[in-house]
Amino acid sequence: METLVVFSHLRWNFVYQRPQHLLSRLAQRWRVVFIEEPLPGADENRLERIAPCHGVQVWRPHVRGEAPGFHDDHLPALHRLVTEAMREERVTDYWIWYYTPMAYPVASVLSPRGVVYDCMDELSAFKNAPRQLLQRENALFKAADLVFTGGPSLYNAKRSRHPSVHCFASSVDALHFSQAANDHPLQAGLPGPRIGWAGVIDERVNLDLVAAVADARPDWQLVMVGPIVKIDPASTPKRPNLHWLGQQSYDDLPEFISGWDVCMLPFALNEATRYISPTKILEYMACGRPSVSTSIRDVVEPYGHCVAIADTPEAFVAACEEILARDEPQRAAHVRVLSEVVARTSWDKTVHAMASLIEEVEARRMPDEAEIEQPSVAVQGQRALAV
Repeated sequence: METLVVFSHLRWNFVYQRPQHLLSRLAQRWRVVFIEEPLPGADENRLERIAPCHGVQVWRPHVRGEAPGFHDDHLPALHRLVTEAMREERVTDYWIWYYTPMAYPVASVLSPRGVVYDCMDELSAFKNAPRQLLQRENALFKAADLVFTGGPSLYNAKRSRHPSVHCFASSVDALHFSQAANDHPLQAGLPGPRIGWAGVIDERVNLDLVAAVADARPDWQLVMVGPIVKIDPASTPKRPNLHWLGQQSYDDLPEFISGWDVCMLPFALNEATRYISPTKILEYMACGRPSVSTSIRDVVEPYGHCVAIADTPEAFVAACEEILARDEPQRAAHVRVLSEVVARTSWDKTVHAMASLIEEVEARRMPDEAEIEQPSVAVQGQRALAV
Protein backbone atom coordinates (compact mmCIF):
# COMPACT_ATOMS: atom_id res chain seq x y z
CA MET A 1 0.00 0.00 0.00
CA GLU A 2 1.32 3.41 -1.01
CA THR A 3 -1.49 5.88 -0.26
CA LEU A 4 -4.20 6.58 2.29
CA VAL A 5 -7.24 8.18 0.67
CA VAL A 6 -9.14 9.91 3.47
CA PHE A 7 -12.73 11.17 3.38
CA SER A 8 -13.51 13.74 6.07
CA HIS A 9 -16.40 15.94 7.18
CA LEU A 10 -13.82 18.21 8.86
CA ARG A 11 -11.61 20.61 6.94
CA TRP A 12 -7.87 20.38 7.31
CA ASN A 13 -7.58 24.07 8.19
CA PHE A 14 -10.29 23.85 10.87
CA VAL A 15 -9.33 23.21 14.52
CA TYR A 16 -6.16 21.09 14.58
CA GLN A 17 -7.30 17.85 16.16
CA ARG A 18 -7.33 14.08 15.80
CA PRO A 19 -7.33 13.79 11.97
CA GLN A 20 -4.44 16.21 11.52
CA HIS A 21 -2.41 14.67 14.36
CA LEU A 22 -2.82 11.15 13.02
CA LEU A 23 -2.55 11.77 9.30
CA SER A 24 0.43 14.14 9.40
CA ARG A 25 2.30 11.35 11.19
CA LEU A 26 1.00 8.55 8.98
CA ALA A 27 2.26 10.64 6.04
CA GLN A 28 5.76 9.68 7.12
CA ARG A 29 4.91 6.11 6.03
CA TRP A 30 2.37 6.57 3.23
CA ARG A 31 1.20 9.38 1.02
CA VAL A 32 -2.04 10.88 2.38
CA VAL A 33 -4.81 12.31 0.19
CA PHE A 34 -7.32 14.11 2.41
CA ILE A 35 -10.66 14.65 0.64
CA GLU A 36 -12.87 17.21 2.36
CA GLU A 37 -16.63 17.38 2.05
CA PRO A 38 -17.69 19.56 -0.88
CA LEU A 39 -18.11 23.33 -0.81
CA PRO A 40 -21.50 24.00 -2.46
CA GLY A 41 -22.61 26.92 -4.62
CA ALA A 42 -19.64 27.01 -6.99
CA ASP A 43 -19.79 28.37 -10.54
CA GLU A 44 -18.33 25.11 -11.80
CA ASN A 45 -17.42 21.69 -10.47
CA ARG A 46 -13.70 21.70 -9.70
CA LEU A 47 -11.16 20.26 -7.31
CA GLU A 48 -8.89 22.55 -5.32
CA ARG A 49 -5.61 20.93 -4.26
CA ILE A 50 -3.62 22.11 -1.24
CA ALA A 51 -0.36 20.82 0.29
CA PRO A 52 -0.54 21.75 4.00
CA CYS A 53 2.41 19.64 5.16
CA HIS A 54 4.90 17.05 3.97
CA GLY A 55 3.23 13.97 2.55
CA VAL A 56 -0.34 15.32 2.75
CA GLN A 57 -2.40 16.64 -0.13
CA VAL A 58 -5.83 18.12 0.58
CA TRP A 59 -8.47 17.82 -2.12
CA ARG A 60 -11.34 20.28 -1.66
CA PRO A 61 -14.25 19.75 -4.08
CA HIS A 62 -16.22 22.80 -5.20
CA VAL A 63 -19.63 21.80 -6.59
CA ARG A 64 -22.48 23.62 -8.29
CA GLY A 65 -25.25 22.17 -6.13
CA GLU A 66 -26.49 23.85 -2.95
CA ALA A 67 -26.93 20.78 -0.72
CA PRO A 68 -24.59 20.54 2.30
CA GLY A 69 -21.93 17.89 2.85
CA PHE A 70 -21.55 14.59 0.98
CA HIS A 71 -25.08 14.82 -0.39
CA ASP A 72 -26.33 12.42 -3.06
CA ASP A 73 -26.87 15.36 -5.41
CA HIS A 74 -23.10 15.80 -5.60
CA LEU A 75 -22.22 12.17 -6.34
CA PRO A 76 -21.82 12.41 -10.14
CA ALA A 77 -19.52 15.43 -9.81
CA LEU A 78 -17.56 13.88 -6.94
CA HIS A 79 -17.09 10.60 -8.77
CA ARG A 80 -15.64 12.42 -11.77
CA LEU A 81 -13.46 14.85 -9.77
CA VAL A 82 -12.02 12.17 -7.50
CA THR A 83 -11.35 9.54 -10.17
CA GLU A 84 -9.74 12.07 -12.50
CA ALA A 85 -7.51 13.39 -9.73
CA MET A 86 -6.51 9.88 -8.69
CA ARG A 87 -5.57 9.08 -12.26
CA GLU A 88 -3.55 12.29 -12.59
CA GLU A 89 -1.79 11.69 -9.25
CA ARG A 90 -1.28 8.00 -10.05
CA VAL A 91 -3.08 6.80 -6.94
CA THR A 92 -3.48 3.10 -7.66
CA ASP A 93 -2.30 1.21 -4.58
CA TYR A 94 -4.34 2.56 -1.68
CA TRP A 95 -6.53 2.12 1.37
CA ILE A 96 -9.55 4.29 2.13
CA TRP A 97 -9.85 5.91 5.56
CA TYR A 98 -13.23 7.34 6.56
CA TYR A 99 -14.08 9.97 9.16
CA THR A 100 -17.69 10.15 8.09
CA PRO A 101 -19.99 7.42 6.79
CA MET A 102 -21.70 10.07 4.66
CA ALA A 103 -18.81 9.80 2.19
CA TYR A 104 -19.28 6.05 1.71
CA PRO A 105 -21.17 6.33 -1.63
CA VAL A 106 -18.43 8.56 -3.06
CA ALA A 107 -16.03 5.61 -2.95
CA SER A 108 -18.37 3.26 -4.78
CA VAL A 109 -16.33 3.82 -7.94
CA LEU A 110 -13.02 3.09 -6.20
CA SER A 111 -11.14 -0.18 -5.58
CA PRO A 112 -9.12 0.09 -2.35
CA ARG A 113 -6.96 -2.64 -0.92
CA GLY A 114 -8.48 -2.03 2.49
CA VAL A 115 -10.81 0.21 4.49
CA VAL A 116 -10.44 1.95 7.86
CA TYR A 117 -13.26 3.67 9.73
CA ASP A 118 -11.82 6.04 12.34
CA CYS A 119 -14.94 6.77 14.37
CA MET A 120 -13.85 9.80 16.37
CA ASP A 121 -17.37 10.98 17.33
CA GLU A 122 -20.94 9.73 17.41
CA LEU A 123 -21.90 11.98 14.51
CA SER A 124 -25.53 10.82 14.52
CA ALA A 125 -26.01 12.61 17.87
CA PHE A 126 -24.72 15.96 16.59
CA LYS A 127 -26.92 18.89 15.69
CA ASN A 128 -28.19 18.77 12.07
CA ALA A 129 -26.96 15.20 11.55
CA PRO A 130 -28.01 13.83 8.12
CA ARG A 131 -30.85 11.31 8.28
CA GLN A 132 -28.90 8.79 6.13
CA LEU A 133 -25.92 8.71 8.48
CA LEU A 134 -26.81 5.58 10.47
CA GLN A 135 -27.73 3.63 7.34
CA ARG A 136 -24.42 4.52 5.73
CA GLU A 137 -22.54 3.66 8.90
CA ASN A 138 -24.08 0.19 8.83
CA ALA A 139 -22.80 -0.24 5.27
CA LEU A 140 -19.37 1.07 6.25
CA PHE A 141 -19.10 -1.42 9.11
CA LYS A 142 -19.67 -4.23 6.62
CA ALA A 143 -16.99 -2.91 4.28
CA ALA A 144 -14.34 -1.93 6.84
CA ASP A 145 -11.29 -4.05 7.61
CA LEU A 146 -10.51 -2.06 10.75
CA VAL A 147 -12.57 0.22 13.00
CA PHE A 148 -10.86 2.68 15.34
CA THR A 149 -12.76 4.61 18.01
CA GLY A 150 -11.92 7.94 19.60
CA GLY A 151 -12.41 6.84 23.20
CA PRO A 152 -13.61 4.10 25.58
CA SER A 153 -17.29 5.09 25.47
CA LEU A 154 -17.39 4.91 21.68
CA TYR A 155 -15.48 1.64 21.77
CA ASN A 156 -18.05 0.08 24.08
CA ALA A 157 -20.86 1.32 21.83
CA LYS A 158 -19.29 0.01 18.59
CA ARG A 159 -17.31 -3.10 19.53
CA SER A 160 -20.18 -5.55 18.94
CA ARG A 161 -20.76 -4.26 15.41
CA HIS A 162 -17.48 -5.38 13.84
CA PRO A 163 -14.92 -8.14 14.50
CA SER A 164 -11.92 -5.76 14.58
CA VAL A 165 -12.73 -2.65 16.65
CA HIS A 166 -9.84 -0.94 18.46
CA CYS A 167 -9.93 1.86 21.03
CA PHE A 168 -7.53 4.73 20.32
CA ALA A 169 -8.45 7.54 22.69
CA SER A 170 -7.32 11.11 22.18
CA SER A 171 -3.63 11.68 22.80
CA VAL A 172 -1.28 14.65 22.95
CA ASP A 173 1.94 16.14 21.60
CA ALA A 174 3.49 16.88 24.99
CA LEU A 175 6.54 18.64 23.58
CA HIS A 176 4.39 21.12 21.66
CA PHE A 177 2.44 22.13 24.76
CA SER A 178 5.47 22.41 27.02
CA GLN A 179 7.13 25.15 24.97
CA ALA A 180 5.11 28.26 25.86
CA ALA A 181 7.63 31.05 26.50
CA ASN A 182 5.24 34.00 26.79
CA ASP A 183 1.64 34.92 27.49
CA HIS A 184 -0.39 35.33 24.31
CA PRO A 185 -0.83 39.01 23.34
CA LEU A 186 -4.62 38.65 23.03
CA GLN A 187 -4.92 37.91 26.73
CA ALA A 188 -1.77 39.50 28.13
CA GLY A 189 -3.72 42.54 29.32
CA LEU A 190 -6.29 40.51 31.26
CA PRO A 191 -5.86 40.35 35.04
CA GLY A 192 -6.12 37.11 36.98
CA PRO A 193 -7.50 34.80 37.95
CA ARG A 194 -8.11 33.48 34.42
CA ILE A 195 -10.35 30.51 33.72
CA GLY A 196 -9.95 29.22 30.15
CA TRP A 197 -11.41 26.99 27.47
CA ALA A 198 -9.83 25.95 24.15
CA GLY A 199 -11.95 24.14 21.61
CA VAL A 200 -14.94 24.22 19.30
CA ILE A 201 -17.91 26.08 20.76
CA ASP A 202 -21.14 24.39 19.68
CA GLU A 203 -24.14 22.59 21.17
CA ARG A 204 -21.79 20.47 23.28
CA VAL A 205 -20.73 23.44 25.44
CA ASN A 206 -22.98 24.41 28.34
CA LEU A 207 -23.09 28.16 27.76
CA ASP A 208 -25.50 28.65 30.68
CA LEU A 209 -22.87 27.15 32.97
CA VAL A 210 -20.19 29.44 31.52
CA ALA A 211 -22.41 32.48 32.06
CA ALA A 212 -23.26 31.41 35.61
CA VAL A 213 -19.58 31.07 36.54
CA ALA A 214 -18.86 34.52 35.06
CA ASP A 215 -21.76 36.00 37.02
CA ALA A 216 -20.78 34.30 40.27
CA ARG A 217 -17.21 35.61 40.17
CA PRO A 218 -17.06 38.91 38.24
CA ASP A 219 -13.42 39.30 39.34
CA TRP A 220 -12.47 36.17 37.34
CA GLN A 221 -11.69 36.46 33.64
CA LEU A 222 -13.21 33.68 31.52
CA VAL A 223 -11.29 33.23 28.25
CA MET A 224 -13.01 31.30 25.44
CA VAL A 225 -10.69 30.28 22.60
CA GLY A 226 -12.24 28.53 19.62
CA PRO A 227 -14.61 28.86 16.67
CA ILE A 228 -18.36 29.15 17.20
CA VAL A 229 -20.15 26.66 14.92
CA LYS A 230 -23.69 25.30 14.45
CA ILE A 231 -25.06 27.82 16.96
CA ASP A 232 -25.89 31.50 16.56
CA PRO A 233 -22.93 33.61 17.78
CA ALA A 234 -25.50 36.08 19.08
CA SER A 235 -26.70 33.41 21.51
CA THR A 236 -23.38 33.32 23.37
CA PRO A 237 -23.53 35.10 26.75
CA LYS A 238 -22.03 38.58 26.97
CA ARG A 239 -20.32 39.66 30.18
CA PRO A 240 -17.53 42.15 30.93
CA ASN A 241 -15.38 39.30 32.25
CA LEU A 242 -16.20 36.84 29.45
CA HIS A 243 -13.81 37.06 26.48
CA TRP A 244 -14.55 35.37 23.12
CA LEU A 245 -11.24 35.21 21.23
CA GLY A 246 -12.30 33.05 18.27
CA GLN A 247 -10.36 30.32 16.51
CA GLN A 248 -6.62 30.49 17.08
CA SER A 249 -3.67 28.68 15.58
CA TYR A 250 -2.66 25.35 17.07
CA ASP A 251 0.83 26.80 17.37
CA ASP A 252 -0.51 29.51 19.70
CA LEU A 253 -2.53 27.29 22.02
CA PRO A 254 0.30 26.66 24.52
CA GLU A 255 0.64 30.41 25.11
CA PHE A 256 -3.07 30.73 25.81
CA ILE A 257 -3.39 27.65 28.04
CA SER A 258 -0.22 28.31 30.02
CA GLY A 259 -1.59 31.75 30.88
CA TRP A 260 -4.68 30.34 32.62
CA ASP A 261 -4.98 29.59 36.31
CA VAL A 262 -7.69 26.97 35.74
CA CYS A 263 -8.73 25.20 32.54
CA MET A 264 -12.35 24.25 32.08
CA LEU A 265 -14.38 21.67 30.21
CA PRO A 266 -17.95 22.96 30.70
CA PHE A 267 -19.60 20.34 28.53
CA ALA A 268 -23.35 20.00 28.40
CA LEU A 269 -24.56 16.57 29.42
CA ASN A 270 -26.59 15.51 26.39
CA GLU A 271 -26.64 12.99 23.55
CA ALA A 272 -23.97 14.96 21.65
CA THR A 273 -21.51 14.56 24.54
CA ARG A 274 -22.39 11.02 25.59
CA TYR A 275 -19.44 9.47 23.75
CA ILE A 276 -16.91 12.30 23.47
CA SER A 277 -13.28 11.85 24.47
CA PRO A 278 -11.95 15.44 24.65
CA THR A 279 -8.51 16.01 23.18
CA LYS A 280 -8.15 19.24 25.12
CA ILE A 281 -7.96 17.56 28.54
CA LEU A 282 -4.52 16.12 27.78
CA GLU A 283 -3.42 19.38 26.17
CA TYR A 284 -4.31 21.17 29.39
CA MET A 285 -2.33 18.57 31.34
CA ALA A 286 0.68 18.86 29.04
CA CYS A 287 0.77 22.58 29.87
CA GLY A 288 0.76 21.62 33.56
CA ARG A 289 -2.58 23.32 34.16
CA PRO A 290 -5.33 22.07 36.52
CA SER A 291 -8.82 21.48 35.11
CA VAL A 292 -12.46 21.40 36.11
CA SER A 293 -14.87 19.35 33.98
CA THR A 294 -18.48 18.35 33.97
CA SER A 295 -19.05 14.62 34.39
CA ILE A 296 -18.15 13.40 30.91
CA ARG A 297 -17.53 9.66 31.19
CA ASP A 298 -14.28 9.65 29.19
CA VAL A 299 -12.96 12.34 31.54
CA VAL A 300 -14.26 10.96 34.85
CA GLU A 301 -13.15 7.35 34.42
CA PRO A 302 -9.53 7.82 33.27
CA TYR A 303 -8.77 11.20 34.85
CA GLY A 304 -11.10 11.66 37.81
CA HIS A 305 -8.14 11.33 40.18
CA CYS A 306 -6.51 14.49 38.80
CA VAL A 307 -9.37 16.50 37.25
CA ALA A 308 -12.06 18.14 39.40
CA ILE A 309 -15.60 17.13 38.40
CA ALA A 310 -18.54 19.52 38.84
CA ASP A 311 -21.90 19.79 37.08
CA THR A 312 -23.67 22.71 38.77
CA PRO A 313 -22.53 26.35 38.70
CA GLU A 314 -22.03 26.29 42.47
CA ALA A 315 -19.91 23.15 42.35
CA PHE A 316 -17.95 24.42 39.35
CA VAL A 317 -17.12 27.69 41.13
CA ALA A 318 -16.17 25.83 44.31
CA ALA A 319 -13.83 23.51 42.38
CA CYS A 320 -12.13 26.49 40.75
CA GLU A 321 -11.78 28.21 44.14
CA GLU A 322 -10.16 25.12 45.63
CA ILE A 323 -7.59 25.06 42.83
CA LEU A 324 -6.88 28.79 43.14
CA ALA A 325 -6.33 28.41 46.89
CA ARG A 326 -3.57 25.79 46.56
CA ASP A 327 -0.12 26.65 47.81
CA GLU A 328 3.04 26.13 45.78
CA PRO A 329 3.87 22.61 47.09
CA GLN A 330 0.30 21.49 46.29
CA ARG A 331 0.53 22.93 42.79
CA ALA A 332 3.88 21.25 42.19
CA ALA A 333 2.53 17.90 43.36
CA HIS A 334 -0.43 18.21 41.02
CA VAL A 335 1.84 19.04 38.07
CA ARG A 336 3.79 15.85 38.78
CA VAL A 337 0.60 13.79 38.65
CA LEU A 338 -0.40 15.41 35.35
CA SER A 339 3.06 14.73 33.93
CA GLU A 340 2.73 11.05 34.79
CA VAL A 341 -0.57 10.85 32.93
CA VAL A 342 0.79 12.64 29.86
CA ALA A 343 3.90 10.44 29.77
CA ARG A 344 1.73 7.36 29.19
CA THR A 345 0.45 8.50 25.80
CA SER A 346 1.46 10.26 22.61
CA TRP A 347 0.15 10.64 19.09
CA ASP A 348 3.35 8.93 17.89
CA LYS A 349 2.50 5.79 19.88
CA THR A 350 -1.07 5.84 18.62
CA VAL A 351 0.02 6.14 15.00
CA HIS A 352 2.52 3.31 15.38
CA ALA A 353 -0.20 1.02 16.75
CA MET A 354 -2.68 1.98 14.01
CA ALA A 355 -0.12 1.48 11.25
CA SER A 356 0.83 -1.91 12.67
CA LEU A 357 -2.78 -3.06 12.47
CA ILE A 358 -3.00 -1.95 8.83
CA GLU A 359 0.24 -3.75 8.02
CA GLU A 360 -1.05 -6.91 9.71
CA VAL A 361 -4.10 -6.90 7.44
CA GLU A 362 -1.84 -6.29 4.43
CA ALA A 363 0.45 -9.15 5.43
CA ARG A 364 -2.45 -11.61 5.76
CA ARG A 365 -3.53 -10.80 2.21
CA MET A 366 -0.13 -11.24 0.57
CA PRO A 367 0.45 -14.66 -1.03
CA ASP A 368 3.03 -16.83 0.64
CA GLU A 369 6.50 -16.09 -0.77
CA ALA A 370 7.35 -19.74 -0.94
CA GLU A 371 4.32 -20.39 -3.15
CA ILE A 372 5.44 -17.62 -5.49
CA GLU A 373 9.01 -18.89 -5.76
CA GLN A 374 8.20 -22.63 -5.88
CA PRO A 375 5.21 -23.76 -7.99
CA SER A 376 3.04 -26.45 -6.49
CA VAL A 377 3.63 -30.11 -7.44
CA ALA A 378 0.49 -30.10 -9.58
CA VAL A 379 1.64 -27.02 -11.49
CA GLN A 380 5.11 -28.53 -11.99
CA GLY A 381 3.51 -31.66 -13.41
CA GLN A 382 1.35 -29.65 -15.81
CA ARG A 383 4.40 -27.76 -16.98
CA ALA A 384 6.26 -31.05 -17.60
CA LEU A 385 3.37 -32.39 -19.67
CA ALA A 386 3.30 -29.20 -21.69
CA VAL A 387 6.94 -29.59 -22.53
